[in-house]
Amino acid sequence: MIHSSDKTAVNWISSDTLIPYPQALEGMETRVAGILNGSLPEQVWLLEHPPLYTAGTSAQEKDLLDPQFPVFHARRGGEYTYHGPGQRVAYAMLDLNRRGRDVRKYVWLLEEWIIKTLAHFDVRAERRKGRIGVWVARPDRPPLPDGTVAEDKIAAIGVRIRKWVTFHGISINLAPDLSHYDGIVPCGIHDYGVTSLADLGVSATMEDLDTALKTSFQMVFEG
Repeated sequence: MIHSSDKTAVNWISSDTLIPYPQALEGMETRVAGILNGSLPEQVWLLEHPPLYTAGTSAQEKDLLDPQFPVFHARRGGEYTYHGPGQRVAYAMLDLNRRGRDVRKYVWLLEEWIIKTLAHFDVRAERRKGRIGVWVARPDRPPLPDGTVAEDKIAAIGVRIRKWVTFHGISINLAPDLSHYDGIVPCGIHDYGVTSLADLGVSATMEDLDTALKTSFQMVFEG
């Protein structure tokens, strides 16, 4: 079942069943086409996928270590990532023709959306130059070989844009099975791990996370 908000400037829908990846791609294509022809409003789609890997346009075969699950070529930016139960995916179909035709700014806003969302749970998440995604420090673990504090990725970003309308979006790890990441080098980045809110000791439900996502979206994109 899909729960949909009223038809406002940005339409929010939340799926309470696992959505197969091809179905998600089809849904995004339909929405983007509707935004482009003026028949549909912008949309944020909150969902979970069954366990799978997706390959972005920069994915390298050597980073597919042990594909435990189906692999889909997503045609979004980025490399390999994992999606599965316990991870909230937020697909954002937004019109940059009216929000500003600036891809770099849009990616920054997606990062800011994640950072402010995680702040609702007292998690300090940060950007890192040269590393896609959003990261948290792990001083509870041994430092890296260069002496710097260990860090883990808690959220991923992958974007595709057609005629200045966006699709794909972000994913935040609430409580997925982190061992499923062992089949890939996430986003092609070595030496760093992957974490989740549950792994950080945060007790939150998917509904809690959705509420934080909606509140933070208003602050970042509409404020």
